[in-house]
Amino acid sequence: MQTSNRTILNVSELNAEVNQLLTRGFPLLWVEGEISNLVRPASGHLYFTLKDNKSQIRSAMFRNRNMKLNIQPENGMKVLVRGRVGLYEPRGDYQLIAEHMEDAGVGQLQRQYEALKQKLADAGLFAEEHKKEFPEYPKRIGIITSPTGAAVRDILQVLSRRSPHTPVLIYPVVVQGEAAKTQIEVAIRQANIDKKCDVLILARGGGSIEDLWSFNEENVAKAIYNSEIPIACGVGHEIDFTIADFVADLRAPTPSAAAELITPDRNQLLTDVVQTQLWMTQTIKQNIKQKRQRLEWVDARLQLQKPSSKIQQQAQRLDELNIRLQQKMKTILHARQIQTNNLSSRLKSNTPSRKLAEQGQAFSHFSARLQQSINKKIQQEQSNFKIQLAMLDSISPLKTLERGYSIIKDSDSGDLITSATKLKPKQKIILKLKDGDAKARIED
Repeated sequence: MQTSNRTILNVSELNAEVNQLLTRGFPLLWVEGEISNLVRPASGHLYFTLKDNKSQIRSAMFRNRNMKLNIQPENGMKVLVRGRVGLYEPRGDYQLIAEHMEDAGVGQLQRQYEALKQKLADAGLFAEEHKKEFPEYPKRIGIITSPTGAAVRDILQVLSRRSPHTPVLIYPVVVQGEAAKTQIEVAIRQANIDKKCDVLILARGGGSIEDLWSFNEENVAKAIYNSEIPIACGVGHEIDFTIADFVADLRAPTPSAAAELITPDRNQLLTDVVQTQLWMTQTIKQNIKQKRQRLEWVDARLQLQKPSSKIQQQAQRLDELNIRLQQKMKTILHARQIQTNNLSSRLKSNTPSRKLAEQGQAFSHFSARLQQSINKKIQQEQSNFKIQLAMLDSISPLKTLERGYSIIKDSDSGDLITSATKLKPKQKIILKLKDGDAKARIED
């Protein structure tokens, strides 16, 4: 209703507007709190207050939603509620309309589980390349579990059926509670120190996420990762997955399955041994039969060949070859003797002393001829030298000087003056005569 400049709402209209504002303003959200004032009317709806240590909010969960719950809500229970904020218009009560509810403790554990799982995955603790191989025939199996639980009984029952000859060593630990994570870590490390087992089974029966939480601890995961002994993890039921399952070298759906997976089946081994024994027996018999047939065939051929006769023939052949060898050796020796005699005669006719005498005579002859040639050559060269010397003397400048001529040189530079044009007044000169030099100066 509107009068002049005023818009007036009645209470119902106001509550409707507020309800729309709350519905549009808040999306679907999660709220954590403690249940109180829980009411279950015949309609099947749930009405309760969700509170913490400072505040509270009225809440409602309708029948079509709470029928799908996996928990039984009770007063004092801490829960996580997913819902929408609204207003109950008849009373003007602000409230939370719940669509889903879960135990807050479980939700918190689940968040911790997912966070640790992601952290360890990023660190490489789940990597396949780190998984160790299990021996085909374990020499001793170590079991890390509660010594009084159903898990150890199930494992021992499977081992006694499948591999009763394999010794078992139990490392007793508690598998639930605050002390469990430390005891499990210590047991894994101790087994690696002892080195008495070549396979470890980490096992526990089923339970809630809180019951299995010790297998979701980081220290347990790192102990499994650092173990040098391969570890098979059989914790909980088939639908249960713990951090230990992801880190372990083998994940089994149950403790019994872990024992099944790491041991050979005795009955199957016995069957294989029997089959192998039958195969070997048949093979040996067949080989013996074939060898016997071969022996009989060789013996028959040997009898046909008459070995004694063959030996006599070979002995006679040996005698013949021996006689031929001796004759051949005599012939060769005779030929070598003749060749030796010939070489001796040739050596005597060509003794070194005779050769040296002949070479000495030849050397003396050639030496005399060489000396004659040298003397003759010297005489020829001396005659030629005298002729050349006379010719040189005839054209020597000194001969010219003896006829009254002189040679003029510049006194300073020593250059030869061959023309009057090269002379200047006052110039000092040197006159070279046949018996000495004279210094002079040009006057004109």
